[in-house]
Amino acid sequence: MSEASRAAPVKAVLFDIDGTILTTGGAGATAWSKAFVEVYGVPVAIDRITESGMPDNEVASTALRSVIHRDPTQDEIDAVSKLYLEHLPEAVRDSKGYTLEPGIVERLEDLKARGFLLGLTTGNVEPAGRAKLERADLNRFFSFGGFGSDSPDRAVLTAKAIERGIAESGGDLTVDNFISIGDTPRDVAAGHAAGIKVIGVATGHYIEQDLADAGADWVLATVENDFPV
Repeated sequence: MSEASRAAPVKAVLFDIDGTILTTGGAGATAWSKAFVEVYGVPVAIDRITESGMPDNEVASTALRSVIHRDPTQDEIDAVSKLYLEHLPEAVRDSKGYTLEPGIVERLEDLKARGFLLGLTTGNVEPAGRAKLERADLNRFFSFGGFGSDSPDRAVLTAKAIERGIAESGGDLTVDNFISIGDTPRDVAAGHAAGIKVIGVATGHYIEQDLADAGADWVLATVENDFPV
C-alpha cells in the first residue's frame, strides 16, 4: 500500500453481515437444511461442515459434497441454492436467536450522520443478505455492496463493492478512501487483497487475537469500542 493510500482520509466503510452486523440464530442453517431435504431427502448440518466467512456458493458446494460424495455441478448448486433462498425469509423471520451485534445500529447511524458512505461486502448472495438485514430494517443504510452473487471469491466481491461505491459517490472517491470491517480472517484477507485496510471485530466465531494474527489493521471487541473513523 502506498504512502498516499495510507494518508487518504476514510470516507466509506464496507460491512460484512453475519457475525459483524447480526447473527441470524441459525436461520441460514435452517433454510439450507430444508432445501436439502426437499431435493435429496436428507438434512445437512451446515454449521458442522462449513466455516464462518464462506461465500454462499462455497457453502452449497461443500454441503453438496457431503451428501452426494462428489464435486457438484453448477446446476446442482443452483438448484439447492434457489430453494435455500425461498426458505430463508421465513427462517429469518421465525428465528428466536436472531440478534444484532452490540452497538451496531448506533454505529451505523453515527457513520451515516457524519457523511460516511456505507456499503456491504458479504459472501451472501444479495437476496440472502438483504433478507437477513430486512428483519431489523437495516437495508436502509446500504445502497450498494459486493455479494456472493458477484463472485465466490471474497477479494473479487470486495473489489466489486468498492467499484460500486465509487460509482455511488459520483466518482468523488477512490479505493484509498475505503475500509472494510468483518469478523473472520477471510474478511481481513479479502479487504487486503482488494487494496484496503480492514477492521477486525470479534463478535463472530473468532477472538481478537485470531483477527490480529490474520493481519487486521485494527481489532475491536465490538463496534462500540474506539472505532477508528
